[in-house]
Amino acid sequence: MASSSSSSSSSSSGGSGKKNESLETARRLLEETPTVGVEAGTQLPSSGFYDAFVLRGVRVVQALQPGTLLCHFTVPSRLLNGGGFLHGGATASLVDLVASAAFSAAGLRTRGSPLEMNISYLDAAFADEEIDIEAKVLRAGKAVGVAVVELKKKSGKIIAQARYSKYLGAASSKL
Repeated sequence: MASSSSSSSSSSSGGSGKKNESLETARRLLEETPTVGVEAGTQLPSSGFYDAFVLRGVRVVQALQPGTLLCHFTVPSRLLNGGGFLHGGATASLVDLVASAAFSAAGLRTRGSPLEMNISYLDAAFADEEIDIEAKVLRAGKAVGVAVVELKKKSGKIIAQARYSKYLGAASSKL
């Protein structure tokens, strides 16, 4: 998924307003996570702890177009596996959460559950390494949406590539 900085500019102020709204929606979902306290005796929230644990540090850079989102992330040591690189489960969580934000930035409901994730792990990301996460909605129907997500090093080398489908929570569904 190549991103182009020229595609981030809009030729009309109406398009710019919609793009800014999409960007703010994504920022609310990804950046405004509650602070996570893990000191002794701290009661962890009953929901949202894991999302906040993974997302802390994600910076939404731009909504390239509705349904396409670019984020920067510095890999924290809390998300490393025993080998010293970004844990596969943390990668899968980032895919889930950033793809969901891309659906939301496209104006779609995101209350539903993931249906399928297929992730190819192609390279490692290490502590304090800056990476880009780009999510793009490929299709959104009445009940199901499909997106692709790539995690890349600043050099452009792909860390992980994912195809993600999600139940969007259509009001008329019996699911």
